[in-house]
Amino acid sequence: MFLLTLFCFLLYFFTSIIFQVFGFSWKPFDRINLIADIFPRHEPSEDAARKTLVVKVKPQQDFELYKQGNLITNFYKNDSAVLPNFLEKLQKLKNGEKIKIRIAYFGDSMIEGDLLTQTLRKALQNEYGGSGVGYIPIYSNVSSFRQTASCKASGWDDVNFKTKDARNLYFSGHKFFGKGSGTYTDKTIKDSVAQIQKSIIYGKCDHSNLYFNGENLNLTGEDLVNRKVLSNDNSHSVSIKSTGVSGALYGLSFESESGIFVDNFSFRGITGVELKKLDEDFIKSIQKANHYDLIVFQYGVNLLFRPNDTDYSHYVKMMSPVLKKFKQSLPDAEFLIVSSADRAFRYNDEYKSAIGLPNLLESQAKLALDNGCAFYNQFATMGGTNSIVKWATENPPLANKDYVHPNAKGADILGEKLFEAIQKEYKKYNNRKH
Repeated sequence: MFLLTLFCFLLYFFTSIIFQVFGFSWKPFDRINLIADIFPRHEPSEDAARKTLVVKVKPQQDFELYKQGNLITNFYKNDSAVLPNFLEKLQKLKNGEKIKIRIAYFGDSMIEGDLLTQTLRKALQNEYGGSGVGYIPIYSNVSSFRQTASCKASGWDDVNFKTKDARNLYFSGHKFFGKGSGTYTDKTIKDSVAQIQKSIIYGKCDHSNLYFNGENLNLTGEDLVNRKVLSNDNSHSVSIKSTGVSGALYGLSFESESGIFVDNFSFRGITGVELKKLDEDFIKSIQKANHYDLIVFQYGVNLLFRPNDTDYSHYVKMMSPVLKKFKQSLPDAEFLIVSSADRAFRYNDEYKSAIGLPNLLESQAKLALDNGCAFYNQFATMGGTNSIVKWATENPPLANKDYVHPNAKGADILGEKLFEAIQKEYKKYNNRKH
């Protein structure tokens, strides 16, 4: 067994050397070449790296608008505001109407722990009203460093995106079962007497017992996703305990009577394609129980896991059905695609932006254009090429030395920039309206 293992390893190792030295290329083997990262191939020129995308634009459209930072675009050159239905609802809040606006913000580890979204939420609530952190999962492995909510939970069985054949997961990518318990606290509310509605979001079940703050509570729901108000008072913390709820539990929500709320749906290591595990009927049921007005997808850095990749046409092919399903399931919501931020690799002993980033940004913009979504170039907004390297070497730093993740200070900047871009569209909306 030892000799067989040694022989296979040596064969694998010397084949890797031969492919690297002589420039041979076979895509399946390129992905697992043992020494590709130790001796990277010659960095291709930008022209060589670019892949041609077929982009169909309508009259008056300008696809090149996707290259601009600090801009939410629908690829039209006129001065009409983007996301008009969302902006109209912002105007209603500004006028004092008692309505709720919810934003579902999807992402990977770039927004983990409520980074970026906590800044966006705070800015929007300061401007348009509302109190409350919104969605909190039943269990979270990042609760130790999340600043906006506390989730002290144990005993739950977690089914998620990484679970084989998992279906009917919530937007968070999770669903929870078992005899667990937890205490959940909203840390965003500064007004100690603010009235906050605490709700639980759960799956289809029939007369299941759940203890809420020590009192027995009966859960019944005929829909795939249900929402039940637990309390509406000035308490900003709740405790629950399950003795075996028959259906899935998805999370809790902390919201004031009216205002704007940003729900953080981060899941580490994904690209967005994993959302295909949500069935259309299930998405519709989520919308019925917990209505969202704006859906934001922020993915990209996990597609940049190999330094020399330049072709992302496979991602466009896999992500397009996901976007179509969401748009069909949520016809009254608007959609915004936030591009990948900068990510750097070591090329010739120097950290530089991934050579495939221009291709990825163009692919994400094409996804937005083809599926009727707005687009926001986060890469350009943070400074463009090599910005993550600059951010990591700032004093104080704005990014970690993995040259992938902005830190809390950097995420605050990105959240503020997105809020400013929304405000630009809001001003356009008001100017045109008047």
